[in-house]
Amino acid sequence: MSSAAAVGAPRRAACSQPATGWLDRLARRAIRAALARLEHGTVVLEEKGGVERFGRAAGTGAQIARLRVHAPAFYRKVALGGALGAGEAYIEGLWSADDLTTLIRILAANETAFAGLSGPMTWLAAAAARFAHALRRNSRTGSRANIAAHYDLSNAFYALWLDETMTYSSAVFESPALSLADAQRAKLERVCRKLGLRAGQRVVEIGSGWGSFALYAAGLYGCHVTTTTISRQQHMLARERIATAGLGDRIDLLELDYRDLRGQFDRLASIEMIEAVGWQYYDAYFARIAGLLRPDGAACIQAITMPDRYYERAKREVDFIKRFVFPGSCIPSLGAIAASVARATDLTIHGVEDLTPHYALTLRRWRENFMAALPQVRRLGFDDAFVRRWEYYLSYCEAGFAERTIGLHQIVLVKPAWRSGVPAEANAAGGPACLSC
Repeated sequence: MSSAAAVGAPRRAACSQPATGWLDRLARRAIRAALARLEHGTVVLEEKGGVERFGRAAGTGAQIARLRVHAPAFYRKVALGGALGAGEAYIEGLWSADDLTTLIRILAANETAFAGLSGPMTWLAAAAARFAHALRRNSRTGSRANIAAHYDLSNAFYALWLDETMTYSSAVFESPALSLADAQRAKLERVCRKLGLRAGQRVVEIGSGWGSFALYAAGLYGCHVTTTTISRQQHMLARERIATAGLGDRIDLLELDYRDLRGQFDRLASIEMIEAVGWQYYDAYFARIAGLLRPDGAACIQAITMPDRYYERAKREVDFIKRFVFPGSCIPSLGAIAASVARATDLTIHGVEDLTPHYALTLRRWRENFMAALPQVRRLGFDDAFVRRWEYYLSYCEAGFAERTIGLHQIVLVKPAWRSGVPAEANAAGGPACLSC
Protein backbone atom coordinates (compact mmCIF):
# COMPACT_ATOMS: atom_id res chain seq x y z
CA MET A 1 0.00 0.00 0.00
CA SER A 2 1.52 3.30 -1.07
CA SER A 3 1.48 6.53 0.90
CA ALA A 4 -0.82 7.92 -1.75
CA ALA A 5 -3.30 5.17 -0.96
CA ALA A 6 -3.03 5.96 2.72
CA VAL A 7 -3.89 9.59 2.01
CA GLY A 8 -7.07 8.49 0.35
CA ALA A 9 -8.20 6.37 3.29
CA PRO A 10 -11.51 7.45 4.87
CA ARG A 11 -11.26 9.74 7.86
CA ARG A 12 -13.34 7.36 9.95
CA ALA A 13 -14.60 3.89 9.22
CA ALA A 14 -15.86 1.07 11.40
CA CYS A 15 -12.88 -0.48 13.17
CA SER A 16 -14.34 -3.51 14.87
CA GLN A 17 -11.77 -6.01 16.04
CA PRO A 18 -13.11 -9.43 17.00
CA ALA A 19 -13.87 -9.87 20.69
CA THR A 20 -10.73 -10.68 22.67
CA GLY A 21 -9.65 -10.85 26.27
CA TRP A 22 -10.30 -7.90 28.54
CA LEU A 23 -6.62 -6.94 28.65
CA ASP A 24 -6.39 -6.76 24.85
CA ARG A 25 -9.56 -4.67 24.72
CA LEU A 26 -8.29 -2.29 27.39
CA ALA A 27 -4.92 -2.02 25.64
CA ARG A 28 -6.60 -1.31 22.30
CA ARG A 29 -8.53 1.59 23.81
CA ALA A 30 -5.36 3.01 25.35
CA ILE A 31 -3.40 2.81 22.07
CA ARG A 32 -6.24 4.37 20.06
CA ALA A 33 -6.49 7.18 22.62
CA ALA A 34 -2.75 7.83 22.21
CA LEU A 35 -3.09 7.87 18.42
CA ALA A 36 -5.89 10.40 18.77
CA ARG A 37 -3.37 12.77 20.38
CA LEU A 38 -1.02 12.81 17.37
CA GLU A 39 0.10 16.34 16.50
CA HIS A 40 2.56 15.56 13.70
CA GLY A 41 1.86 13.33 10.74
CA THR A 42 -0.93 10.87 10.07
CA VAL A 43 -1.25 7.21 10.97
CA VAL A 44 -3.84 5.17 9.09
CA LEU A 45 -4.81 2.28 11.35
CA GLU A 46 -6.00 -0.82 9.51
CA GLU A 47 -7.65 -3.59 11.47
CA LYS A 48 -9.67 -6.60 10.38
CA GLY A 49 -12.91 -4.70 10.73
CA GLY A 50 -12.00 -1.43 9.03
CA VAL A 51 -9.73 1.57 8.72
CA GLU A 52 -9.35 4.75 10.77
CA ARG A 53 -7.13 7.76 10.28
CA PHE A 54 -5.39 9.57 13.14
CA GLY A 55 -3.34 12.75 13.12
CA ARG A 56 -3.23 16.21 11.59
CA ALA A 57 -1.04 15.89 8.51
CA ALA A 58 -1.76 18.47 5.86
CA GLY A 59 0.01 19.94 2.87
CA THR A 60 2.78 18.80 0.60
CA GLY A 61 5.37 16.55 2.20
CA ALA A 62 3.25 15.63 5.23
CA GLN A 63 4.24 12.28 6.71
CA ILE A 64 1.66 9.55 6.35
CA ALA A 65 2.01 5.84 7.11
CA ARG A 66 -0.37 2.89 7.32
CA LEU A 67 -0.19 0.57 10.32
CA ARG A 68 -1.78 -2.85 9.80
CA VAL A 69 -2.71 -4.81 12.92
CA HIS A 70 -2.63 -8.56 12.27
CA ALA A 71 -3.51 -9.78 15.76
CA PRO A 72 -5.16 -8.17 18.82
CA ALA A 73 -2.13 -9.15 20.95
CA PHE A 74 -0.33 -6.25 19.24
CA TYR A 75 -2.15 -3.79 21.48
CA ARG A 76 -1.22 -5.61 24.67
CA LYS A 77 2.44 -5.81 23.62
CA VAL A 78 2.62 -2.06 22.99
CA ALA A 79 0.57 -1.02 26.02
CA LEU A 80 2.69 -3.10 28.38
CA GLY A 81 6.06 -2.77 26.67
CA GLY A 82 5.96 0.65 25.01
CA ALA A 83 8.41 1.16 22.14
CA LEU A 84 10.26 -2.03 23.08
CA GLY A 85 6.98 -3.92 22.99
CA ALA A 86 6.20 -2.50 19.56
CA GLY A 87 9.48 -3.83 18.23
CA GLU A 88 8.92 -7.23 19.78
CA ALA A 89 5.43 -7.34 18.29
CA TYR A 90 6.90 -6.55 14.86
CA ILE A 91 9.36 -9.43 15.15
CA GLU A 92 6.45 -11.71 16.02
CA GLY A 93 4.50 -10.57 12.95
CA LEU A 94 1.65 -9.00 14.93
CA TRP A 95 1.71 -5.85 12.78
CA SER A 96 3.25 -4.36 9.67
CA ALA A 97 3.47 -1.00 7.89
CA ASP A 98 3.48 0.25 4.32
CA ASP A 99 6.44 2.52 5.19
CA LEU A 100 8.05 1.38 8.42
CA THR A 101 10.64 4.15 8.61
CA THR A 102 8.04 6.89 8.15
CA LEU A 103 5.76 5.32 10.75
CA ILE A 104 8.58 5.22 13.32
CA ARG A 105 9.45 8.83 12.49
CA ILE A 106 5.84 9.87 13.13
CA LEU A 107 5.75 8.05 16.46
CA ALA A 108 9.12 9.56 17.46
CA ALA A 109 7.84 13.07 16.65
CA ASN A 110 4.79 12.43 18.87
CA GLU A 111 6.54 11.06 21.95
CA THR A 112 4.29 12.97 24.35
CA ALA A 113 1.16 11.42 22.83
CA PHE A 114 2.17 8.05 24.28
CA ALA A 115 3.37 9.29 27.67
CA GLY A 116 0.05 8.34 29.25
CA LEU A 117 0.65 4.65 28.62
CA SER A 118 3.12 4.38 31.50
CA GLY A 119 1.86 2.43 34.48
CA PRO A 120 2.80 -0.35 36.92
CA MET A 121 2.89 -3.03 34.20
CA THR A 122 5.11 -1.01 31.87
CA TRP A 123 7.42 -0.19 34.77
CA LEU A 124 7.66 -3.90 35.63
CA ALA A 125 8.49 -4.83 32.02
CA ALA A 126 11.09 -2.04 31.84
CA ALA A 127 12.69 -3.17 35.11
CA ALA A 128 12.97 -6.73 33.82
CA ALA A 129 14.60 -5.50 30.62
CA ARG A 130 17.07 -3.34 32.59
CA PHE A 131 18.01 -6.29 34.76
CA ALA A 132 18.70 -8.48 31.71
CA HIS A 133 20.73 -5.71 30.11
CA ALA A 134 22.79 -5.22 33.27
CA LEU A 135 23.96 -8.81 32.94
CA ARG A 136 25.57 -7.91 29.59
CA ARG A 137 28.05 -5.46 31.11
CA ASN A 138 31.14 -4.85 28.94
CA SER A 139 33.84 -6.51 31.01
CA ARG A 140 36.51 -8.23 28.95
CA THR A 141 34.49 -11.45 28.91
CA GLY A 142 31.18 -9.66 28.48
CA SER A 143 32.46 -7.56 25.59
CA ARG A 144 33.48 -10.65 23.62
CA ALA A 145 30.07 -12.22 24.12
CA ASN A 146 28.25 -9.01 23.18
CA ILE A 147 30.36 -8.43 20.07
CA ALA A 148 29.92 -12.05 18.98
CA ALA A 149 26.14 -11.77 19.32
CA HIS A 150 26.05 -9.01 16.70
CA TYR A 151 29.12 -9.23 14.47
CA ASP A 152 29.66 -12.98 14.35
CA LEU A 153 26.32 -13.80 12.74
CA SER A 154 27.98 -14.54 9.40
CA ASN A 155 30.42 -12.70 7.17
CA ALA A 156 28.35 -13.87 4.21
CA PHE A 157 25.27 -12.23 5.73
CA TYR A 158 26.91 -8.81 6.04
CA ALA A 159 28.42 -9.11 2.57
CA LEU A 160 24.90 -9.38 1.12
CA TRP A 161 23.95 -5.80 1.97
CA LEU A 162 27.10 -3.86 2.81
CA ASP A 163 29.09 -2.42 -0.09
CA GLU A 164 32.32 -3.80 -1.51
CA THR A 165 34.43 -2.02 1.12
CA MET A 166 32.64 -4.04 3.85
CA THR A 167 32.29 -0.89 5.97
CA TYR A 168 29.64 -1.12 8.72
CA SER A 169 29.56 2.53 9.82
CA SER A 170 28.07 5.67 8.36
CA ALA A 171 29.22 6.79 4.95
CA VAL A 172 29.64 10.45 3.96
CA PHE A 173 27.66 11.39 0.87
CA GLU A 174 29.46 14.38 -0.61
CA SER A 175 26.67 14.10 -3.19
CA PRO A 176 23.43 12.15 -2.69
CA ALA A 177 24.12 10.51 -6.07
CA LEU A 178 27.30 8.81 -4.79
CA SER A 179 27.31 5.04 -4.66
CA LEU A 180 27.45 3.57 -1.17
CA ALA A 181 30.99 2.31 -1.79
CA ASP A 182 32.21 5.73 -2.93
CA ALA A 183 30.49 7.40 0.03
CA GLN A 184 32.26 4.98 2.37
CA ARG A 185 35.59 5.81 0.75
CA ALA A 186 34.77 9.50 1.21
CA LYS A 187 34.24 8.83 4.92
CA LEU A 188 37.56 6.99 5.20
CA GLU A 189 39.31 9.80 3.34
CA ARG A 190 37.72 12.31 5.70
CA VAL A 191 39.12 10.52 8.74
CA CYS A 192 42.59 10.28 7.17
CA ARG A 193 42.60 13.98 6.29
CA LYS A 194 41.48 15.00 9.74
CA LEU A 195 44.35 12.99 11.19
CA GLY A 196 46.81 14.45 8.70
CA LEU A 197 48.10 11.00 7.79
CA ARG A 198 51.34 10.65 5.87
CA ALA A 199 53.63 7.83 4.83
CA GLY A 200 55.57 6.15 7.59
CA GLN A 201 53.32 7.18 10.48
CA ARG A 202 52.28 4.55 13.00
CA VAL A 203 48.52 4.43 13.34
CA VAL A 204 46.44 2.36 15.75
CA GLU A 205 42.77 1.57 15.21
CA ILE A 206 40.36 0.45 17.91
CA GLY A 207 37.66 -1.60 16.21
CA SER A 208 38.85 -3.11 12.91
CA GLY A 209 35.51 -4.08 11.46
CA TRP A 210 36.36 -6.01 8.32
CA GLY A 211 39.48 -3.93 7.78
CA SER A 212 38.33 -1.07 5.55
CA PHE A 213 40.10 1.77 7.41
CA ALA A 214 43.33 -0.18 7.88
CA LEU A 215 43.40 -1.11 4.19
CA TYR A 216 42.70 2.49 3.17
CA ALA A 217 45.25 4.12 5.47
CA ALA A 218 47.99 1.60 4.70
CA GLY A 219 47.26 1.31 0.99
CA LEU A 220 46.69 4.94 0.04
CA TYR A 221 48.69 6.80 2.70
CA GLY A 222 51.55 4.40 3.31
CA CYS A 223 51.00 4.26 7.07
CA HIS A 224 51.80 1.31 9.29
CA VAL A 225 48.48 0.37 10.92
CA THR A 226 47.92 -1.72 14.04
CA THR A 227 44.24 -2.63 14.24
CA THR A 228 42.25 -4.79 16.65
CA THR A 229 38.87 -6.48 16.83
CA ILE A 230 37.43 -9.02 19.25
CA SER A 231 35.03 -10.40 16.65
CA ARG A 232 36.36 -13.73 15.40
CA GLN A 233 34.41 -13.52 12.17
CA GLN A 234 35.67 -10.00 11.44
CA HIS A 235 39.23 -10.97 12.30
CA MET A 236 39.09 -13.94 9.93
CA LEU A 237 37.80 -11.95 6.94
CA ALA A 238 39.99 -8.90 7.64
CA ARG A 239 43.04 -11.17 7.64
CA GLU A 240 42.05 -12.56 4.24
CA ARG A 241 41.45 -9.09 2.82
CA ILE A 242 44.80 -7.79 4.08
CA ALA A 243 46.59 -10.74 2.50
CA THR A 244 44.71 -10.31 -0.79
CA ALA A 245 45.68 -6.62 -0.87
CA GLY A 246 49.33 -7.52 -0.26
CA LEU A 247 49.49 -5.25 2.80
CA GLY A 248 50.58 -7.74 5.41
CA ASP A 249 53.86 -5.84 5.89
CA ARG A 250 51.99 -2.60 6.73
CA ILE A 251 49.04 -3.89 8.79
CA ASP A 252 49.24 -5.72 12.12
CA LEU A 253 45.85 -7.30 12.76
CA LEU A 254 45.22 -8.18 16.40
CA GLU A 255 42.43 -9.89 18.31
CA LEU A 256 42.78 -7.92 21.53
CA ASP A 257 40.44 -6.01 23.78
CA TYR A 258 41.20 -2.28 23.50
CA ARG A 259 42.16 -2.27 27.18
CA ASP A 260 45.04 -4.62 26.40
CA LEU A 261 46.60 -2.59 23.58
CA ARG A 262 50.14 -1.37 24.18
CA GLY A 263 52.63 0.79 22.31
CA GLN A 264 53.02 4.39 21.16
CA PHE A 265 51.46 5.71 17.98
CA ASP A 266 51.31 8.93 15.99
CA ARG A 267 47.59 8.70 15.26
CA LEU A 268 44.55 6.75 16.39
CA ALA A 269 41.20 6.05 14.75
CA SER A 270 38.10 4.50 16.28
CA ILE A 271 35.09 4.45 13.99
CA GLU A 272 31.78 3.66 15.70
CA MET A 273 33.31 1.42 18.31
CA ILE A 274 32.47 3.56 21.35
CA GLU A 275 28.85 2.37 21.16
CA ALA A 276 30.11 -1.06 22.32
CA VAL A 277 32.13 0.31 25.25
CA GLY A 278 29.37 0.90 27.81
CA TRP A 279 29.01 4.07 29.85
CA GLN A 280 30.71 2.47 32.87
CA TYR A 281 33.91 2.14 30.80
CA TYR A 282 34.17 5.49 28.99
CA ASP A 283 37.00 6.66 31.24
CA ALA A 284 38.94 3.45 30.58
CA TYR A 285 38.37 3.81 26.83
CA PHE A 286 39.56 7.41 26.60
CA ALA A 287 42.43 6.81 29.02
CA ARG A 288 43.65 3.98 26.76
CA ILE A 289 43.38 6.27 23.73
CA ALA A 290 45.46 8.91 25.47
CA GLY A 291 47.96 6.31 26.64
CA LEU A 292 48.47 4.92 23.12
CA LEU A 293 49.28 8.31 21.60
CA ARG A 294 52.67 9.95 21.51
CA PRO A 295 52.94 13.38 23.17
CA ASP A 296 52.16 15.10 19.85
CA GLY A 297 49.55 12.55 18.71
CA ALA A 298 45.94 12.94 17.60
CA ALA A 299 42.83 10.74 17.42
CA CYS A 300 39.66 10.76 15.36
CA ILE A 301 36.59 9.16 16.90
CA GLN A 302 33.41 8.62 14.89
CA ALA A 303 30.54 8.17 17.31
CA ILE A 304 26.80 7.74 17.26
CA THR A 305 25.56 10.21 19.86
CA MET A 306 22.56 10.86 22.05
CA PRO A 307 21.31 14.41 22.79
CA ASP A 308 22.61 15.44 26.20
CA ARG A 309 19.10 16.06 27.51
CA TYR A 310 18.20 12.38 26.99
CA TYR A 311 21.49 10.78 27.97
CA GLU A 312 21.03 10.07 31.69
CA ARG A 313 17.66 8.46 31.04
CA ALA A 314 18.68 6.64 27.86
CA LYS A 315 21.86 5.09 29.23
CA ARG A 316 19.78 3.13 31.75
CA GLU A 317 16.75 2.37 29.58
CA VAL A 318 16.63 -0.65 27.31
CA ASP A 319 15.60 0.09 23.75
CA PHE A 320 15.09 -2.17 20.74
CA ILE A 321 18.80 -2.17 19.85
CA LYS A 322 19.98 -3.21 23.31
CA ARG A 323 17.31 -5.89 23.63
CA PHE A 324 17.21 -7.46 20.19
CA VAL A 325 20.24 -6.40 18.13
CA PHE A 326 23.34 -5.31 20.04
CA PRO A 327 23.44 -6.44 23.69
CA GLY A 328 25.58 -4.33 25.98
CA SER A 329 25.49 -1.30 23.69
CA CYS A 330 25.18 2.28 24.90
CA ILE A 331 25.11 5.52 22.92
CA PRO A 332 27.06 8.38 24.52
CA SER A 333 26.23 12.07 24.36
CA LEU A 334 28.73 14.74 23.37
CA GLY A 335 28.60 16.00 26.93
CA ALA A 336 29.41 12.54 28.30
CA ILE A 337 32.33 12.23 25.90
CA ALA A 338 33.68 15.67 26.81
CA ALA A 339 33.34 14.96 30.53
CA SER A 340 35.16 11.64 30.24
CA VAL A 341 37.96 13.13 28.12
CA ALA A 342 38.44 15.90 30.70
CA ARG A 343 38.26 13.53 33.65
CA ALA A 344 40.45 10.67 32.42
CA THR A 345 42.94 12.09 29.90
CA ASP A 346 45.29 14.89 28.90
CA LEU A 347 43.53 15.19 25.53
CA THR A 348 41.88 18.31 24.13
CA ILE A 349 38.84 18.28 21.85
CA HIS A 350 40.16 19.96 18.72
CA GLY A 351 37.18 19.64 16.38
CA VAL A 352 33.67 18.20 16.19
CA GLU A 353 31.67 17.68 13.01
CA ASP A 354 27.98 16.77 12.84
CA LEU A 355 27.34 14.18 10.11
CA THR A 356 23.88 13.05 11.23
CA PRO A 357 22.01 13.30 7.88
CA HIS A 358 24.58 11.03 6.27
CA TYR A 359 23.62 8.16 8.53
CA ALA A 360 19.96 8.35 7.59
CA LEU A 361 20.92 7.96 3.93
CA THR A 362 23.45 5.21 4.71
CA LEU A 363 20.79 3.25 6.56
CA ARG A 364 18.33 3.72 3.74
CA ARG A 365 20.85 2.21 1.32
CA TRP A 366 21.59 -0.67 3.69
CA ARG A 367 17.88 -1.38 4.16
CA GLU A 368 17.26 -1.35 0.41
CA ASN A 369 20.16 -3.74 -0.11
CA PHE A 370 18.97 -5.97 2.73
CA MET A 371 15.41 -6.21 1.45
CA ALA A 372 16.64 -6.93 -2.09
CA ALA A 373 18.78 -9.78 -0.73
CA LEU A 374 16.07 -11.54 1.32
CA PRO A 375 16.17 -14.78 -0.73
CA GLN A 376 19.91 -15.06 -0.10
CA VAL A 377 19.46 -14.14 3.59
CA ARG A 378 16.98 -16.98 3.99
CA ARG A 379 19.27 -19.39 2.15
CA LEU A 380 21.89 -18.67 4.82
CA GLY A 381 19.44 -20.13 7.35
CA PHE A 382 17.91 -16.97 8.84
CA ASP A 383 14.17 -17.24 9.51
CA ASP A 384 11.29 -14.77 9.10
CA ALA A 385 11.57 -13.51 12.68
CA PHE A 386 15.25 -12.66 12.07
CA VAL A 387 14.34 -10.85 8.84
CA ARG A 388 11.65 -8.79 10.59
CA ARG A 389 14.06 -7.99 13.44
CA TRP A 390 16.67 -6.64 11.04
CA GLU A 391 14.17 -4.78 8.89
CA TYR A 392 12.87 -3.10 12.04
CA TYR A 393 16.41 -2.38 13.25
CA LEU A 394 17.45 -0.67 10.02
CA SER A 395 14.22 1.36 9.81
CA TYR A 396 14.33 2.22 13.51
CA CYS A 397 17.85 3.61 13.19
CA GLU A 398 17.13 5.46 9.94
CA ALA A 399 14.14 7.13 11.58
CA GLY A 400 16.22 8.09 14.61
CA PHE A 401 18.84 9.88 12.52
CA ALA A 402 16.22 11.48 10.27
CA GLU A 403 14.39 12.86 13.33
CA ARG A 404 17.70 13.64 15.11
CA THR A 405 16.75 11.69 18.21
CA ILE A 406 20.25 10.28 17.68
CA GLY A 407 23.20 11.89 15.93
CA LEU A 408 26.57 11.18 14.36
CA HIS A 409 29.77 13.09 15.07
CA GLN A 410 33.43 12.89 14.16
CA ILE A 411 35.57 14.17 17.03
CA VAL A 412 39.27 15.03 16.77
CA LEU A 413 41.28 14.81 20.00
CA VAL A 414 44.87 16.04 20.36
CA LYS A 415 47.66 15.56 22.90
CA PRO A 416 49.29 18.51 24.70
CA ALA A 417 52.43 18.61 22.52
CA TRP A 418 50.43 18.66 19.29
CA ARG A 419 51.30 21.72 17.25
CA SER A 420 50.71 21.56 13.53
CA GLY A 421 50.57 17.86 12.71
CA VAL A 422 46.84 17.97 12.10
CA PRO A 423 45.71 20.11 9.15
CA ALA A 424 42.95 22.69 9.22
CA GLU A 425 40.47 20.03 8.12
CA ALA A 426 40.57 18.56 11.63
CA ASN A 427 38.63 21.55 12.88
CA ALA A 428 36.24 21.60 9.96
CA ALA A 429 34.63 19.24 7.52
CA GLY A 430 37.69 17.77 5.89
CA GLY A 431 36.05 18.18 2.50
CA PRO A 432 32.64 18.99 1.07
CA ALA A 433 29.70 17.20 2.63
CA CYS A 434 26.71 18.69 0.93
CA LEU A 435 23.66 16.59 1.66
CA SER A 436 20.16 17.89 1.29
CA CYS A 437 18.34 14.58 1.53
